[in-house]
Amino acid sequence: MPVARGFRLPITVALTALGLSGCMHTSGPVATAQPGDLDYMTYGQPYGVAPRRAVASPAYAADSGGAVAALRNSFASSRYDTPAPVPVAYAAASGGYDPAYHLDAGDKLRVVVYGQEGLTNSYAIDAGGSITMPLIGPVPARGRTPAGLAAEIARRLRSGYIREPSVAVEIESYRPFFILGEVAAPGQYPYVPNMTVESAVAIAGGFSPRAKRDQVTLTHTDGAGPIRTTVPLGTPIGPGDTVLVSERWF
Repeated sequence: MPVARGFRLPITVALTALGLSGCMHTSGPVATAQPGDLDYMTYGQPYGVAPRRAVASPAYAADSGGAVAALRNSFASSRYDTPAPVPVAYAAASGGYDPAYHLDAGDKLRVVVYGQEGLTNSYAIDAGGSITMPLIGPVPARGRTPAGLAAEIARRLRSGYIREPSVAVEIESYRPFFILGEVAAPGQYPYVPNMTVESAVAIAGGFSPRAKRDQVTLTHTDGAGPIRTTVPLGTPIGPGDTVLVSERWF
């Protein structure tokens, strides 16, 4: 019948729409990043180009930013945060010497007479224990401290040469020390401040296979004459001292 056919088409369309609506479901919130977003996070923003932003649904925007935003933040903190400066401690090298040090033959001195370039020079204490300067000639230095030698030089210059001399004496290099016995290279070596018996042995190439390594004999000379003692390896030595490494008997 024509009337029945007229009703059939709308009913078919309605049933089809109902069936399709039953198969559809609402998807959850999804965050999408525009193309090139991960490249920006890895390599940084190109010059003159504004950074791209992730597009998210309103429900997802309430979150902390999602995995893409978290990844961006981690890259940003690792690539662009300036680390705090690390404090560096510097050790000041001491170029001074013991003011109570007593001079002897072999010490090399720097004598400064202020305003007198002809007298300012380096002087070595000779075997007789003296230095020889212009105008005043030999000046005994053995047994004196640097300050005591400076006072003696000023006293002599004041006697008919310079009205008010100002003199300073500094040690340029110390007299050598000696190491003998069972070491690889016995002999004399330049003295360095704060040396010990152990460092002296190291400078001489170390112990020989027959060396007695626990104790050595140290000879030190002062105003009273030479003093010889048996000492451990950590004992300090001075300029002009002699270290003797004995041979072990077993």
